[in-house]
Amino acid sequence: MYRMDSKTINTSVNGEMDYSDLRAKLLQNKDKPAIINVTIGTTFKGAIDDVDVILETLKDCGYSQDRFYIHCDAALCGLMTPFINNMISFKKPIGSVTISGHKFLGCPMPCGVQITRKSYINNLSTNVEYIASVDATISGSRNGLTPIFLWYSLSAKGQIGLQKDVKRCLDNAKYLKDRLQKEGISVMLNELSIIVVLERPRDHEFVRRWQLSCVKDMAHVIVMPGITREMLDNFISELVQQRKQWYKDGKAKAPCVGEDIGAQNCACSYHNIDYISP
Repeated sequence: MYRMDSKTINTSVNGEMDYSDLRAKLLQNKDKPAIINVTIGTTFKGAIDDVDVILETLKDCGYSQDRFYIHCDAALCGLMTPFINNMISFKKPIGSVTISGHKFLGCPMPCGVQITRKSYINNLSTNVEYIASVDATISGSRNGLTPIFLWYSLSAKGQIGLQKDVKRCLDNAKYLKDRLQKEGISVMLNELSIIVVLERPRDHEFVRRWQLSCVKDMAHVIVMPGITREMLDNFISELVQQRKQWYKDGKAKAPCVGEDIGAQNCACSYHNIDYISP
Protein backbone atom coordinates (compact mmCIF):
# COMPACT_ATOMS: atom_id res chain seq x y z
CA MET A 1 0.00 0.00 0.00
CA TYR A 2 2.81 2.41 0.86
CA ARG A 3 5.11 1.20 -1.96
CA MET A 4 7.88 0.55 0.51
CA ASP A 5 10.96 -1.39 -0.47
CA SER A 6 10.75 -4.99 0.67
CA LYS A 7 13.03 -8.00 0.84
CA THR A 8 11.99 -11.65 0.66
CA ILE A 9 13.73 -13.85 3.22
CA ASN A 10 14.78 -17.26 1.94
CA THR A 11 13.25 -20.35 3.49
CA SER A 12 14.60 -23.74 4.44
CA VAL A 13 13.36 -27.01 2.91
CA ASN A 14 10.55 -27.32 5.46
CA GLY A 15 9.30 -23.81 4.65
CA GLU A 16 10.58 -22.08 7.78
CA MET A 17 12.42 -18.77 7.59
CA ASP A 18 16.15 -19.00 6.93
CA TYR A 19 17.47 -17.05 9.93
CA SER A 20 20.97 -16.69 8.50
CA ASP A 21 19.46 -14.98 5.45
CA LEU A 22 17.38 -12.76 7.76
CA ARG A 23 20.56 -11.75 9.58
CA ALA A 24 22.35 -10.99 6.31
CA LYS A 25 19.52 -8.80 5.00
CA LEU A 26 19.18 -6.95 8.32
CA LEU A 27 22.87 -6.12 8.27
CA GLN A 28 22.67 -5.03 4.61
CA ASN A 29 19.88 -2.59 5.50
CA LYS A 30 21.03 -1.57 8.96
CA ASP A 31 20.38 2.11 8.21
CA LYS A 32 16.63 1.39 7.91
CA PRO A 33 14.10 0.23 10.51
CA ALA A 34 12.70 -3.26 9.91
CA ILE A 35 9.10 -4.40 9.51
CA ILE A 36 9.08 -8.19 9.63
CA ASN A 37 6.18 -10.43 8.67
CA VAL A 38 6.48 -13.64 10.69
CA THR A 39 4.50 -16.63 9.44
CA ILE A 40 2.94 -18.84 12.11
CA GLY A 41 2.08 -21.69 9.78
CA THR A 42 3.01 -21.30 6.10
CA THR A 43 0.25 -21.88 3.55
CA PHE A 44 1.52 -25.07 1.96
CA LYS A 45 3.90 -26.75 4.40
CA GLY A 46 2.62 -25.39 7.71
CA ALA A 47 6.07 -24.25 8.84
CA ILE A 48 6.22 -21.96 11.88
CA ASP A 49 8.80 -19.19 12.10
CA ASP A 50 10.47 -18.93 15.50
CA VAL A 51 9.63 -15.51 16.99
CA ASP A 52 12.25 -15.87 19.73
CA VAL A 53 15.05 -16.59 17.22
CA ILE A 54 13.95 -13.61 15.12
CA LEU A 55 13.98 -11.33 18.17
CA GLU A 56 17.44 -12.58 19.13
CA THR A 57 18.66 -12.01 15.56
CA LEU A 58 17.36 -8.43 15.62
CA LYS A 59 19.14 -7.81 18.90
CA ASP A 60 22.41 -9.29 17.62
CA CYS A 61 22.20 -7.05 14.52
CA GLY A 62 21.88 -3.95 16.69
CA TYR A 63 18.17 -3.28 16.27
CA SER A 64 16.62 -1.72 19.37
CA GLN A 65 12.89 -2.24 20.01
CA ASP A 66 12.02 1.18 18.60
CA ARG A 67 13.60 0.24 15.24
CA PHE A 68 11.58 -2.85 14.35
CA TYR A 69 7.98 -3.97 14.06
CA ILE A 70 6.92 -7.63 14.01
CA HIS A 71 3.60 -8.78 12.60
CA CYS A 72 2.59 -12.41 13.13
CA ASP A 73 0.49 -13.94 10.35
CA ALA A 74 -1.31 -16.72 12.22
CA ALA A 75 -4.31 -17.16 9.92
CA LEU A 76 -4.70 -20.92 10.48
CA CYS A 77 -2.60 -21.64 13.55
CA GLY A 78 -3.51 -18.60 15.65
CA LEU A 79 -6.25 -20.46 17.51
CA MET A 80 -3.99 -23.48 17.98
CA THR A 81 -0.84 -21.93 19.42
CA PRO A 82 -2.32 -20.99 22.85
CA PHE A 83 -2.82 -24.71 23.51
CA ILE A 84 0.63 -25.70 22.27
CA ASN A 85 3.09 -23.10 23.56
CA ASN A 86 3.41 -19.36 24.09
CA MET A 87 5.11 -18.54 20.78
CA ILE A 88 2.71 -15.61 20.25
CA SER A 89 2.58 -13.27 23.24
CA PHE A 90 2.38 -9.51 23.64
CA LYS A 91 4.79 -9.91 26.54
CA LYS A 92 7.29 -10.15 23.67
CA PRO A 93 7.99 -7.02 21.57
CA ILE A 94 5.65 -7.95 18.71
CA GLY A 95 3.32 -5.41 17.15
CA SER A 96 0.34 -7.37 15.89
CA VAL A 97 -1.16 -10.74 15.02
CA THR A 98 -3.88 -11.76 12.58
CA ILE A 99 -6.11 -14.82 12.93
CA SER A 100 -8.71 -16.05 10.43
CA GLY A 101 -12.16 -17.06 11.57
CA HIS A 102 -13.05 -19.10 8.48
CA LYS A 103 -10.15 -21.52 8.80
CA PHE A 104 -9.61 -23.46 12.03
CA LEU A 105 -12.72 -22.02 13.65
CA GLY A 106 -14.87 -22.81 10.61
CA CYS A 107 -16.93 -19.62 10.18
CA PRO A 108 -19.08 -19.81 7.01
CA MET A 109 -17.55 -16.77 5.28
CA PRO A 110 -14.07 -15.21 5.13
CA CYS A 111 -13.36 -13.18 8.24
CA GLY A 112 -10.61 -12.53 10.73
CA VAL A 113 -9.28 -10.55 13.64
CA GLN A 114 -6.22 -8.37 13.96
CA ILE A 115 -4.92 -7.83 17.47
CA THR A 116 -2.47 -5.01 18.06
CA ARG A 117 -1.33 -2.64 20.78
CA LYS A 118 -3.62 0.21 21.85
CA SER A 119 -0.90 2.78 21.25
CA TYR A 120 -0.84 1.90 17.55
CA ILE A 121 -4.62 1.95 17.26
CA ASN A 122 -4.83 5.39 18.92
CA ASN A 123 -2.49 6.83 16.30
CA LEU A 124 -4.71 5.54 13.46
CA SER A 125 -8.17 6.08 14.91
CA THR A 126 -10.52 8.77 13.68
CA ASN A 127 -13.61 9.99 15.47
CA VAL A 128 -16.48 9.85 12.97
CA GLU A 129 -19.33 12.02 14.16
CA TYR A 130 -22.16 10.65 12.05
CA ILE A 131 -21.67 7.07 13.29
CA ALA A 132 -20.94 8.27 16.83
CA SER A 133 -17.96 5.96 16.97
CA VAL A 134 -14.22 5.74 16.43
CA ASP A 135 -13.01 4.15 13.18
CA ALA A 136 -9.63 2.42 13.04
CA THR A 137 -10.04 0.43 9.82
CA ILE A 138 -8.03 0.94 6.64
CA SER A 139 -11.08 1.01 4.37
CA GLY A 140 -13.27 3.08 6.69
CA SER A 141 -15.77 0.25 7.08
CA ARG A 142 -16.05 -3.34 8.24
CA ASN A 143 -18.51 -6.21 8.11
CA GLY A 144 -20.96 -6.30 11.01
CA LEU A 145 -22.12 -9.90 10.45
CA THR A 146 -18.79 -11.71 10.66
CA PRO A 147 -18.14 -10.70 14.30
CA ILE A 148 -21.41 -12.46 15.18
CA PHE A 149 -20.17 -15.62 13.46
CA LEU A 150 -16.89 -15.35 15.35
CA TRP A 151 -18.67 -14.80 18.66
CA TYR A 152 -21.06 -17.71 18.06
CA SER A 153 -18.31 -20.15 17.06
CA LEU A 154 -16.12 -19.23 20.02
CA SER A 155 -19.06 -19.37 22.44
CA ALA A 156 -20.28 -22.72 21.11
CA LYS A 157 -16.88 -24.41 21.34
CA GLY A 158 -15.46 -22.66 24.39
CA GLN A 159 -11.85 -22.95 25.47
CA ILE A 160 -12.14 -26.65 26.31
CA GLY A 161 -13.76 -27.40 22.95
CA LEU A 162 -11.02 -25.59 21.07
CA GLN A 163 -8.36 -27.39 23.08
CA LYS A 164 -9.92 -30.75 22.18
CA ASP A 165 -10.05 -29.76 18.50
CA VAL A 166 -6.36 -28.82 18.53
CA LYS A 167 -5.30 -32.10 20.15
CA ARG A 168 -7.44 -34.17 17.79
CA CYS A 169 -6.08 -32.40 14.71
CA LEU A 170 -2.46 -32.78 15.80
CA ASP A 171 -3.00 -36.47 16.61
CA ASN A 172 -4.76 -37.11 13.30
CA ALA A 173 -2.05 -35.30 11.32
CA LYS A 174 0.61 -37.48 12.93
CA TYR A 175 -1.54 -40.56 12.31
CA LEU A 176 -1.82 -39.71 8.60
CA LYS A 177 1.90 -39.02 8.29
CA ASP A 178 2.84 -42.28 10.03
CA ARG A 179 0.44 -44.34 7.92
CA LEU A 180 1.67 -42.86 4.64
CA GLN A 181 5.29 -43.33 5.70
CA LYS A 182 4.58 -46.96 6.53
CA GLU A 183 3.16 -47.45 3.03
CA GLY A 184 6.38 -46.13 1.47
CA ILE A 185 4.93 -42.80 0.37
CA SER A 186 6.98 -39.60 0.53
CA VAL A 187 5.55 -37.46 3.32
CA MET A 188 6.49 -34.62 5.65
CA LEU A 189 4.86 -33.09 8.73
CA ASN A 190 6.33 -30.00 10.36
CA GLU A 191 6.44 -29.76 14.14
CA LEU A 192 3.24 -28.32 15.67
CA SER A 193 1.55 -28.43 12.25
CA ILE A 194 -1.66 -30.04 10.96
CA ILE A 195 -0.59 -29.83 7.29
CA VAL A 196 0.68 -33.13 5.89
CA VAL A 197 2.74 -32.75 2.70
CA LEU A 198 3.00 -35.78 0.43
CA GLU A 199 4.06 -36.71 -3.09
CA ARG A 200 1.63 -35.50 -5.74
CA PRO A 201 -0.79 -38.24 -6.85
CA ARG A 202 -0.32 -39.13 -10.51
CA ASP A 203 -4.02 -39.10 -11.41
CA HIS A 204 -5.78 -35.74 -11.83
CA GLU A 205 -9.16 -37.33 -11.09
CA PHE A 206 -7.86 -38.57 -7.72
CA VAL A 207 -6.59 -35.06 -6.92
CA ARG A 208 -9.94 -33.55 -7.91
CA ARG A 209 -12.03 -36.07 -5.97
CA TRP A 210 -10.07 -35.54 -2.76
CA GLN A 211 -9.75 -31.78 -3.34
CA LEU A 212 -5.97 -31.82 -2.91
CA SER A 213 -3.98 -28.62 -3.30
CA CYS A 214 -0.84 -29.24 -5.36
CA VAL A 215 2.41 -27.41 -6.02
CA LYS A 216 5.04 -28.93 -8.33
CA ASP A 217 5.35 -32.62 -7.29
CA MET A 218 3.76 -32.06 -3.89
CA ALA A 219 0.23 -32.19 -2.54
CA HIS A 220 -0.98 -31.47 0.96
CA VAL A 221 -3.75 -32.50 3.32
CA ILE A 222 -4.88 -30.02 5.98
CA VAL A 223 -6.23 -32.09 8.87
CA MET A 224 -9.02 -29.84 10.14
CA PRO A 225 -11.38 -30.47 13.10
CA GLY A 226 -14.03 -32.04 10.83
CA ILE A 227 -11.62 -34.71 9.49
CA THR A 228 -12.14 -38.14 11.08
CA ARG A 229 -9.90 -41.21 11.26
CA GLU A 230 -12.37 -42.98 8.98
CA MET A 231 -11.88 -40.30 6.30
CA LEU A 232 -8.12 -40.59 6.63
CA ASP A 233 -8.26 -44.40 6.40
CA ASN A 234 -10.38 -44.18 3.24
CA PHE A 235 -7.97 -41.68 1.71
CA ILE A 236 -4.92 -43.81 2.53
CA SER A 237 -6.57 -47.01 1.29
CA GLU A 238 -7.58 -45.48 -2.04
CA LEU A 239 -4.20 -43.81 -2.53
CA VAL A 240 -2.32 -47.06 -1.87
CA GLN A 241 -4.54 -48.97 -4.30
CA GLN A 242 -4.23 -46.30 -6.98
CA ARG A 243 -0.44 -46.16 -6.65
CA LYS A 244 -0.27 -49.89 -7.36
CA GLN A 245 -1.98 -49.18 -10.69
CA TRP A 246 0.06 -46.08 -11.52
CA TYR A 247 3.42 -47.71 -10.94
CA LYS A 248 2.71 -51.43 -11.56
CA ASP A 249 4.64 -51.84 -14.85
CA GLY A 250 7.70 -49.91 -13.69
CA LYS A 251 7.51 -47.45 -16.60
CA ALA A 252 6.35 -44.66 -14.31
CA LYS A 253 7.97 -43.92 -10.96
CA ALA A 254 6.86 -41.98 -7.93
CA PRO A 255 8.21 -38.41 -8.07
CA CYS A 256 11.34 -37.44 -6.21
CA VAL A 257 10.50 -34.69 -3.71
CA GLY A 258 13.76 -34.71 -1.78
CA GLU A 259 14.52 -31.09 -2.68
CA ASP A 260 11.02 -30.01 -1.65
CA ILE A 261 10.48 -31.87 1.63
CA GLY A 262 13.95 -33.14 2.50
CA ALA A 263 15.79 -36.28 1.42
CA GLN A 264 14.95 -37.96 4.74
CA ASN A 265 11.24 -37.66 3.92
CA CYS A 266 11.46 -38.78 0.29
CA ALA A 267 10.63 -42.39 -0.54
CA CYS A 268 11.54 -42.30 -4.24
CA SER A 269 13.68 -45.07 -5.74
CA TYR A 270 16.83 -42.96 -5.32
CA HIS A 271 16.37 -41.81 -1.72
CA ASN A 272 14.88 -45.09 -0.52
CA ILE A 273 18.11 -47.06 -1.12
CA ASP A 274 19.28 -48.96 1.95
CA TYR A 275 22.98 -48.17 2.23
CA ILE A 276 25.01 -50.92 3.87
CA SER A 277 28.01 -49.76 5.85
CA PRO A 278 31.15 -51.91 5.45
